[in-house]
Amino acid sequence: LNPPPITPPLTITIMKLQIVLLLASMAVMTCARPSDIVDFETDNMEHEQEGTAGKAVEGEYSWTAPNGESFSVKYIADHLGYRIIESDAQPEFRAAPPTQDEEENEDENEEENEEENEEENEE
Repeated sequence: LNPPPITPPLTITIMKLQIVLLLASMAVMTCARPSDIVDFETDNMEHEQEGTAGKAVEGEYSWTAPNGESFSVKYIADHLGYRIIESDAQPEFRAAPPTQDEEENEDENEEENEEENEEENEE
């Protein structure tokens, strides 16, 4: 009680149908692929980026500083480089504290200045 053999034209038709279904499913997967590259959030920071990795992306990130102030940056990165489009985060210059060598030199200079002042006062 064996099933009747499948005729060659039917076999070819089934193979063609399988190939079409495979190609269609690949096309659907490609189109449905999300454009999100980065998308995460923590208590103090959030970052979202969309686009094509290695070609062009747009994104934004934000964070809350330890003093409670919130900042955000919107950017584009493409063949022209990384560019900030909008930001409320402005850099603030803070002088670095002096090194130990600088402090020692400053102390020596102060001593020399005091000696010079004493000599001038004696004259």
